[in-house]
Amino acid sequence: MKKRTITTIIAALTMATALTACDKLSTEEISNLIEMAKANVSENAENDELGALLSGMLDESGNSNTSDIASAVYTSAILSNTEIDLTDIFSKRDLNQTPDLTDADIIEVADGKSYTISSEGIYIIRGTATNCTIRVEADKEAKVQLVLDGVSITNDNFPAIYVVSADKCFVTTTDSENTLTVTGKYTSEGSTNTDAVIFSKDDLVLNGTGILNINSYYGNGISGKDDIKVTGGTYNIKSAEDGIEANDSIAIYDGIFNITTNKDGLHSENDEDDTVGWIYIKDGSFNINVKSDGIQATTFLVVDGGDLVINAAEGIEATYIQINGGNIDITASDDGMNASYKSKSYTVPVIEFNGGTTVIEVGQGDTDAVDSNGNIYVNGGTISVTSTVSSFDYDGTAEYNGGTIIINGTQVDSIPQSMMGGGPGGMKGGFGGKGNWGGKMR
Repeated sequence: MKKRTITTIIAALTMATALTACDKLSTEEISNLIEMAKANVSENAENDELGALLSGMLDESGNSNTSDIASAVYTSAILSNTEIDLTDIFSKRDLNQTPDLTDADIIEVADGKSYTISSEGIYIIRGTATNCTIRVEADKEAKVQLVLDGVSITNDNFPAIYVVSADKCFVTTTDSENTLTVTGKYTSEGSTNTDAVIFSKDDLVLNGTGILNINSYYGNGISGKDDIKVTGGTYNIKSAEDGIEANDSIAIYDGIFNITTNKDGLHSENDEDDTVGWIYIKDGSFNINVKSDGIQATTFLVVDGGDLVINAAEGIEATYIQINGGNIDITASDDGMNASYKSKSYTVPVIEFNGGTTVIEVGQGDTDAVDSNGNIYVNGGTISVTSTVSSFDYDGTAEYNGGTIIINGTQVDSIPQSMMGGGPGGMKGGFGGKGNWGGKMR
């Protein structure tokens, strides 16, 4: 397969905006642009969603605004080059923040009781209790929705919500404040280390319109042994270990997150399979104050939008980091961003900037604002770095194809290599081509 860079896609978009003086494109020109984008993304990319996105923009006269087309082509080109399948990642029910409660069952919690839910359905949880667990143990095809409606549960050593089995479990907040707390060291159930306030062995979806406070004195806040999705709600998490951790993936559509932990804020890792463990952020507001990594993924970490304020030892870590949008503000005592060899799915670690605004401030010592054990690609967006030691460090190549880079208040025209971060100087990274987005194996 030929080696290609994103510059060819940017060139296609530039050509698109120049195709007509009246800022319109004909149907034929749109079709040509689609084919050009496909060819420059990957020789084998079908990219059906690209056609769907563009065709939806066409009006009855067959014209469309070029800025919309450029945005759609660019977004679709980006999405087709991740190993995260972002098409239909969030279902309609995942995104529904206010479910119909007409036929819901009601559970009033009480001290010392465990409530086992074995059937599909919607269950409203209310009341105040100590040493109480909502246990979901349903069929593998069952979808169970727990609606927290002003509930408060405080346990000594076991999860407040424990999902043993289900196809998917929703934890939904009404327009209310809910608090789940575990104050002591967790006890295991057989071979299962139930080490979080909310612990799920199957897919978990968090949504709603209310507030969920989670306090975990000795373990994680929320743990999922499969996938975790969050599409709405406010989450105030204080934990001794990870705030939200999942084996296979964490996907966030929206929400407000205030996370304070002694380990990682968001963490996705499967000890038995290093081809999973990815994180995707579409939007949301994040205030993460942690002792270790703000956000850590094993494979891919994609930020498409949102406002992220991270105070951590390391801000963001993964094998492949892709920043497409949003506002990211990182204060780190170690590296701001770090791409390292965490997964065999990629031959070379990569940090890639395509949009958004990223501000990074790192402490003194052996620290780098942007550190890749492989390659760095700056294709768009604004990166502002404050560092007294090293602004950029990479073991492979660096490409500066677009966007704005500011180092200690001075805009530069190249990516320096592991040098003092003080000015516009520095060595520009080599422009050797990258194979399939940083040497990613297909």
